[in-house]
Amino acid sequence: MAYLGWLFTGLLVGGVGVFFAMAKFGFTRLHGAGTEKSVASLLRSHFRPLPIDDISISERHFPFRVRADLQRAIDHLFGDETQVLHFCGIRREYSHEGVTLSACIVESGQNPAVSIPPEFEELDIGEELPFRVLKNGLWLLERAGLRFAVLLAPTGMFGRTTGMQFQVGTPNSPEGTQITQHFFKQLEDSILKAESYRGKILSLEEAEHSYSGEAGGITVHKLRTVEREQVILPESTLKLLERNVIQFVQQRERLSQFKQSTKKGLLFYGPPGTGKTHTIHYLARALEGHTTLLISAEQVGLLSDYMTLARLLQPSIVIMEDVDLIARDRKDMNSPCEEVLLNKLLNEMDGLKEDADILFILTTNRPESLEAALASRPGRVDQAIEFPLPDEEGRGKLVRLYSQGVSLSSEAIAEIVRRTDGVSAAFIKELMRRTVQFHIERNGNGEVSHEDIDCALDEMLFRGGSLNLKLLGATERDLTE
Repeated sequence: MAYLGWLFTGLLVGGVGVFFAMAKFGFTRLHGAGTEKSVASLLRSHFRPLPIDDISISERHFPFRVRADLQRAIDHLFGDETQVLHFCGIRREYSHEGVTLSACIVESGQNPAVSIPPEFEELDIGEELPFRVLKNGLWLLERAGLRFAVLLAPTGMFGRTTGMQFQVGTPNSPEGTQITQHFFKQLEDSILKAESYRGKILSLEEAEHSYSGEAGGITVHKLRTVEREQVILPESTLKLLERNVIQFVQQRERLSQFKQSTKKGLLFYGPPGTGKTHTIHYLARALEGHTTLLISAEQVGLLSDYMTLARLLQPSIVIMEDVDLIARDRKDMNSPCEEVLLNKLLNEMDGLKEDADILFILTTNRPESLEAALASRPGRVDQAIEFPLPDEEGRGKLVRLYSQGVSLSSEAIAEIVRRTDGVSAAFIKELMRRTVQFHIERNGNGEVSHEDIDCALDEMLFRGGSLNLKLLGATERDLTE
C-alpha cells in the first residue's frame, strides 16, 4: 500500500508540474518570446499617442502575376520625403488565414503576427539574372511629421495565392487621407509602366514554380530569330502580310488622328507546315516595342488574364494558335462548356476599345470549321491570309534556306524542287536534315550527292507509308516523277 501511495503522489506532482509548464508556455506565447517582436506592439508604439481606434485603413488589390512590377514600384516609393522608421517581414502561425493590418493591430493569443526577417523569392523576367520580389512586408513610415504604416501581403482563396494587396494605415484625418491617396497614385503610376515584361514574349502558367525553383506565373520566351528573307511565301501573300501587319502598325498614329480603330484581327490559315508559326516568330521580332502574348488552346480559360496583360502592356500582339479547337462552328459543339469558351473569346475581342493598340493573330489548319461569328465578322477578324503549299520558286528558296551548312549543286536543288511538288515548307526542312544525316553516315565532305537526296526522299515518301506523308505535310500522289 505504501508503494501505491508513493506512486499516486508522484503522478500528482508530475501532473502539477506539467500544468505549470504548459501555463508558462501559454503565457510566453501571449506575452513573451517576444513581446519585442509582436507586430501589434510595433504598430501601437509607432502610432502612439494616437489611439488605435483613430487609425483608418485603405487597401488596393493587384494580380499575383504583376509581382515584379510591384517590387519595382516598392523600390521607388519611399523617396526623400518619406522616412522609413522600421521595416520587417511578417509571419502568422496559421498563414492560410492571410495577414491584414487590422488583424496585426489587435493582439492575438492564439495566432499572433510576429516580426521576422523579410522573405524573397526569385522570378524569371527574361533577363540575365532572376528578379527578387518580396513575399510580404511591413513598413513603419513618417512623412511631413505624420506617421503611417504600409503592409504588403498575398491574398487568395482556398489556400491558393491569387493576388497581392497593399494596405495603408494612417490617422483618420484629412492629412492621413491625402497621404493614402498620394501613396496609391504613386503605386499605380509605377505599375502602369510595366517595365518588367513590356516588349517581351510571354505566356501564362498555372504552375507556381518551375524546375529551376523560380516562382512561376508568367513565362518569358526566347523565340528563335527569323529574318525577313527567311519568310518564304508567295509574293502576293507577303504583300498582304506586310500591309496588314507591318504597315498597319507603322500607320497607327495617323489612323488614330483620323478617328480610325487601331486594333486589328488577323486569321492565318493553310495546311500544316506552311509557315504560319514561322511567320509569327518573324513578326514578334519585327514589331519593335510590342509585347507578344502566346495563348495555347488549353489556356483559353486564362483569356481574361491574358487580355488584362494585353491592355496593360500595349502595344501588344495576342497570338492564339489552332483557334479552331475552341472556335469551331457552334453546330459542331458537343457541350455548353465549349460554347462558353467561344463566347469568352468573342466577347474579349469585341470588348476592346477602338483605340486599343492590340493585334490579334489567330491561326488554323481548318478555316472551314470556324464559327462564322468569328471568321466572317470585321472587327474581330479583319483580314484572312492564306499560307499555301510552296510553289516551285518557293521550294527552291526553302532548299537553299535549310541547306546552308552544306554545299548543294544547282542540279541537286532542281532535282529536289522537281520531286517535291505538293509538299509543305516543314517537309523540305526535314528533307534537308535527313539528306545531311545520310551524307554524314557515308562520311561525306560537305558536298551533298544525289545518293543522299534519294535516300532521304525514299525514307520520307515510301518507307513510312501514307500516314508518314500526312504527318510530314506531303500529298499522297507520286512525288518521284
